[in-house]
Amino acid sequence: MQHSRGRLVDVTTLADFDHRLAEGVRSLAGWRVTGLDLTGRGDALASVTVAQSLFQGCAFAPADEESVRRRGAVVLPRVPHAPLDTFRSALYSPRELYDTPAYTDSLDARAYAWSRGMPDQDDALAEALHDHSIDIALDAWVDGRSIVGVMGGHALQRGSAGYADAARLGRALGSRLTVATGGGPGAMEAANLGAFLSAAPADALDSALEALGAVPSFTPDVGAWAAAAFAVIDAHSPGVDSLGIPTWHYGHEPPNPFATVIAKYVRNATREAILLEVCDAGIVFLPGAGGTVQEIFQDACENYYADESTLAPMVLVGVSHWTEVVPAWPLLTSLAAGRAMEGHVHLVDTVDEAVAVLTS
Repeated sequence: MQHSRGRLVDVTTLADFDHRLAEGVRSLAGWRVTGLDLTGRGDALASVTVAQSLFQGCAFAPADEESVRRRGAVVLPRVPHAPLDTFRSALYSPRELYDTPAYTDSLDARAYAWSRGMPDQDDALAEALHDHSIDIALDAWVDGRSIVGVMGGHALQRGSAGYADAARLGRALGSRLTVATGGGPGAMEAANLGAFLSAAPADALDSALEALGAVPSFTPDVGAWAAAAFAVIDAHSPGVDSLGIPTWHYGHEPPNPFATVIAKYVRNATREAILLEVCDAGIVFLPGAGGTVQEIFQDACENYYADESTLAPMVLVGVSHWTEVVPAWPLLTSLAAGRAMEGHVHLVDTVDEAVAVLTS
């Protein structure tokens, strides 16, 4: 695919590369060529000026790479031994992460194992380049969409009433907005499931919940848990798009397959900030613990300093949970008092009330 931004030209397929050169382009100045196998394009590269161009993650014949470097191009090679494509140009699909029959052999599991090692300089560079590529791909995907976030606990099991409520929330929101979650199991999976089925008949969600209840948790077998999800997906495809933004920092929590696109980051701090930033239509916070509380107050901090034009609703679901079990609500309302955000924080008891707040 080729994109132009002023003088910048992004080229990510050989077809685009060949087409441009066939049209008589003589200079690649301003080109950013990503992830292409150029080992058979030596003559084409020799015929053009390559100064002020960037080749990232591309493969060359040895003499050709030296030639383009010498003639003024910047060449950033793939980082050796990293399982991740550091210069990818698109978000992940669920099946890309679950790319082998056994989860332990999958790209997702390999990337998690790699991310937990003691990083050397090359590994640290690979992490940064990968997450930067995800940033760019995510910016392109969310452009023009109105995104609503659903946050909640990863421990919520399939078959529970809370899981069904989160799925119904995702379904109701997904028919109006694009749902985004942290991309993991529990409440996050349920919201992505509901969004995926938001254009399907109502009984489709009921049957999906029943089928998924047979494998309530990703422990002890991630593979069986994911297989149950893919069976539902295959039965109801194509579904409605939704977004998951997980992280390999919490790689022991596998990504849920119901998010049709997955922006998975290595670095959790980056991921947390981006997850909250993209939710321009507001965020629903279902009952949760440490991670959900962090997200509430990270979002609250942004809203605390924001002006009225950039505020989005914060809706906490579960009066007893957020006032007694984990009393985040009193602190949140104290922070909001007298600020522009004060009228944008809400405490409700049901997912139907949450939907009403966000869609009224």
